[in-house]
Amino acid sequence: MPSVGHLAVGLAAARVTRHPDGVRPWAWATLLVALSFAPDADVLAFRLGIPYGAPYGHRGAFHSLAFAALAGLALAATAKVLRLPALVVGATGALVMATHGLLDTMTDGGKGIALLWPLTNERFFCPWRPIPVAPIGKRILSPAGLGLVAWEALLFLPFFVLGFWPRRK
Repeated sequence: MPSVGHLAVGLAAARVTRHPDGVRPWAWATLLVALSFAPDADVLAFRLGIPYGAPYGHRGAFHSLAFAALAGLALAATAKVLRLPALVVGATGALVMATHGLLDTMTDGGKGIALLWPLTNERFFCPWRPIPVAPIGKRILSPAGLGLVAWEALLFLPFFVLGFWPRRK
């Protein structure tokens, strides 16, 4: 997935949730967008020599629901220290991160997603997979890669509309 969908989900989540008091709306949106992308930091596994199908390989543990929950707990603890509503920050962050793995199960390539890690290293796909898998790295800028980006932008257009919908004053 070229991550256009993850961007759209982060923006939409920022729009449908109330930013915590003391946090500017743009900072809340930036945090949720960053969290929507965070599981893909596991692409660094390739550079570290970790095989794709390994538990800590791409689309492995960092794409799991357990990792999203752990990240939510860390966010809640950080929010508490910053005197922000820990439950709102932690739960929203965890849900946004969980969407990453779930959306990636809807792609048509790769080795699947380790959604249930650490219970199992089995990788899953959704029965309905409308999102073409995107090339990793610079290949995303190829004509085929840019075509996939455009297709994904169309698929996630409702989320972009929601994310950019003006707020009432």
